[in-house]
Amino acid sequence: MERTRKIVNDPVFGFLNIPDGVLFFILQHPYMQRLNRIRQLGLSFFVYPGAMHSRFLHSIGAMHLMQEAIGVLRAKGVDITDNECTASMAAILMHDIGHGPFSHVMEHTLVEGITHEEISLMMMKNIQNSESITVEDKNILKLAIDIFQDKYEKHFLHQLISSQLDVDRLDYLCRDSFFCGVTEGSVASARILKMMNVVDNHLVVEAKGIYSVEKFLVARRLMYWQVYLHHTSVAAEQLLIKILERAKQLARSGKELFCSPALHYFLYNRITCEVMQTQNEALSWYTLLDDSDLLSAIKVWSTGDDIVLRELCDAFTNRKLFKGEILLDSLSDDEYHSLIDKYVQRYGITNEEAPYFFVEHVSTSNTYSEKGESIGILFKDGAVRDIAEASDMLNMETLTYKPQKRYLFYMK
Repeated sequence: MERTRKIVNDPVFGFLNIPDGVLFFILQHPYMQRLNRIRQLGLSFFVYPGAMHSRFLHSIGAMHLMQEAIGVLRAKGVDITDNECTASMAAILMHDIGHGPFSHVMEHTLVEGITHEEISLMMMKNIQNSESITVEDKNILKLAIDIFQDKYEKHFLHQLISSQLDVDRLDYLCRDSFFCGVTEGSVASARILKMMNVVDNHLVVEAKGIYSVEKFLVARRLMYWQVYLHHTSVAAEQLLIKILERAKQLARSGKELFCSPALHYFLYNRITCEVMQTQNEALSWYTLLDDSDLLSAIKVWSTGDDIVLRELCDAFTNRKLFKGEILLDSLSDDEYHSLIDKYVQRYGITNEEAPYFFVEHVSTSNTYSEKGESIGILFKDGAVRDIAEASDMLNMETLTYKPQKRYLFYMK
């Protein structure tokens, strides 16, 4: 493979190098280019109009932070070979390729029982099996997959990709806060990277960086409620889920709907985890899906003849989103049937169709998981302590508290 060096101008981190042939090959692969057509923040643009950045841009930023982190660890004497460095950068570059349109919406509707991480792994293996790369590059991609799956002996490399303080989170917090204009999400990523080290094959942060880690954890919690779980964004996502559920129901009943060939495949077939893993056709169609498939279909469906689908799609297209109300308890039977009657009378639809116009939903955030690997703080005496023990501001109860908000979303 011809070795190619490219520079990307990233609005968050500046000029980034794409230094290696195999990384450039991944970057140019259709699976990666597809991420240019998938928004990183799904439907958050309904709240923050600047949130139009792509998963492609996030992936490049995460790869840059991986390169920075490895440079810091090498300077501190941690043994990381050139191939391990390239493989780690490849793994983080590909970590999101399994995402469907509008982030997690597909996982709740058109594809059943499989996560985007599992699909990412399937796509990584397809890239590894490409005929146009050398044996050496195939080996690097095999190493990247092992690191991604935490099957490689140097566990800390996997932690850089997926842990409670990884380069994925460092990038998306910086990037999402930048594009949304939410300053509370800004974190000192450069400072945290400079303080990273490895002890007993585990990633740690030197004690001098503890305040930056504390700010990172606080920023993550604030970003969840201010951006990722903003009630308007969640309302838009619930509306989109209802749209896809109705479209799928109509498709399964034999009604022909306008849609792209890729979307047609998922509407008119029941695609389960087993189908995705055993039928190459399913993955091939999945890799052709992006935000534009859904947006174009919804725009056309908004003038269709099915009143339920038409009203839902018109609401989505023209930002007449579900309204949200905080619930103290679940809907009672009387409240549920009252809503059914309301929409039956308004639209002249059946009792079975009325639930498309409302949904009860619980949002919850998780800043720090006590079941996951802890964020270790390395002190001068060589002791490593959990951030919850080392911090004088945060404790385990504060970090692991999972606040919940119960909503009723409904068509006004």
